[in-house]
Amino acid sequence: MNLPSHSTRPDPLRIPAPVGAVLSRLPAYPGSVLLVTALNLALAHHLPDDVGQLLQHKKMRVHVRDARVGFDFAWTGRRFAPHAPLAAPATADVTLSATAHDFLLLAQRRQDPDTLFFSRRLSMEGDTELGLVVKNALDAIELPVLDPREWARTLSPRAVRARLFGGRP
Repeated sequence: MNLPSHSTRPDPLRIPAPVGAVLSRLPAYPGSVLLVTALNLALAHHLPDDVGQLLQHKKMRVHVRDARVGFDFAWTGRRFAPHAPLAAPATADVTLSATAHDFLLLAQRRQDPDTLFFSRRLSMEGDTELGLVVKNALDAIELPVLDPREWARTLSPRAVRARLFGGRP
């Protein structure tokens, strides 16, 4: 009996194609709301003023390749805000694309964006200068590593409300 020399099982680090097909049919706006909530919790208060000025009203998109979803948002000057998916011929000023797993590695600081970019696992389309400014600003900000053990403390409703709207948790 001849066995194939390589595995035909799906990559465990990728969202399976049938799941991506289902996800691609869901409305994108709720996902954009979730993404900007996370961005506002983690980044909005740390974004340098000069970067904020460059981002002002720029349309940005995070495209998760294996999930076949895109999340559209903009910087309002004080926070990130979701916007409805862009319909052709409109395009985002900058689009970052990667798999869900690679975005998670970036968020956890377990993978460097340059490494992912040069290995073609992370791509940037549109205004690459804007994308590089964003990337460099994110690299300069000391973000906490996403640790599920910390979520109960940092993501309690009181703590989230305090971070989003000011005040004490």
